[in-house]
Amino acid sequence: MQLGINLGYWGAGMDADNLAVAKEADRLGYAVCWAAEAYGSDAATVLTWVAAQTERIDVGSAIFQIPARQPAMTAMTAATLDSLSGGRFRLGLGVSGPQVSEGWYGVKFDKPLARTREYVEIVRKAMTRERLSYEGTHWTLPLPGGPGKPLKLTVHPEREHIPLYIAAIGPKNLEQTGEIADGALLIFPSADHLEDTALRHLRAGREKAGLTMDGFDVCPTLPLALGEDKDVPALADMFRPYTALYVGGMGSRKQNFYNQLAQRMGYEKEAAEIQDKYLAGDKEDAAAAVPHQLIDQTTLLGSVDRIADRMQAYAAAGVTTLTLAPAGFTLDDRIASLRAGSEALERARLA
Repeated sequence: MQLGINLGYWGAGMDADNLAVAKEADRLGYAVCWAAEAYGSDAATVLTWVAAQTERIDVGSAIFQIPARQPAMTAMTAATLDSLSGGRFRLGLGVSGPQVSEGWYGVKFDKPLARTREYVEIVRKAMTRERLSYEGTHWTLPLPGGPGKPLKLTVHPEREHIPLYIAAIGPKNLEQTGEIADGALLIFPSADHLEDTALRHLRAGREKAGLTMDGFDVCPTLPLALGEDKDVPALADMFRPYTALYVGGMGSRKQNFYNQLAQRMGYEKEAAEIQDKYLAGDKEDAAAAVPHQLIDQTTLLGSVDRIADRMQAYAAAGVTTLTLAPAGFTLDDRIASLRAGSEALERARLA
């Protein structure tokens, strides 16, 4: 199992610190540095900035928003980033959610699985430098009856096959991800529930494509907070607002993928209570309603030894790249968490 680092969103007031964290992750031998986008900073610009100031670490989009870009544009961006970084780019894609897709990008959030499949097919075809023609339900290239003609990518990518990941939560999306992608980006992963909530669906998709899990990157993101084991409850409290936001408020009452995931992990009653309070505007009580166990299962908290034990559990569960989001109020805190993550992995390997 390798380690990654997730910088989250740029522009949150920690930009200089984020670059320092990425450089330290590069020095420590972390495998990949991910950056996110929603309706603020875009990931491509951030990853270019990071790639220019690091040497070995891969840079990855977690995620490029599918409704934000035409698939051919994503192929262009991927080819360019891979070339500029010397073959260090990983392409992560996701459909976002109804509120962002329709409210920010003006793209109808319908048939997300079919759209994702077509999108991936077009991106991969464009990357081969074939002349691009495609007939699908959601995209037709060139447009019929007009002046357009099949074109091909004019630049030669560093690699024709760039590792492609999909952010997946629901069972059907996970199965399709196993079928068509090289890796899965997971959120709120519990080592205890990973087989039921993710891996069996990914495996079914791989089998559908005549493949095994060999070479497929299972890549969950976990917040990490370093401290003494006796302080784990207080460390967990740091992530109550974060967990409440996703479980309670990320999406509508009927369409919240994170709430559904919490339910599949056995927190049906708690997930409903968090959502009720959050959507009623009571964010403080929503955070208070998040069970400690849910936070502890989906984060890495405490001493290096405790974190190492948890890393062993994730490796045993089938994780191949464990992406850390190191928490801390200062840059020194985040760097200390980053170093603790590296040390914990070494202890886990030696145990």
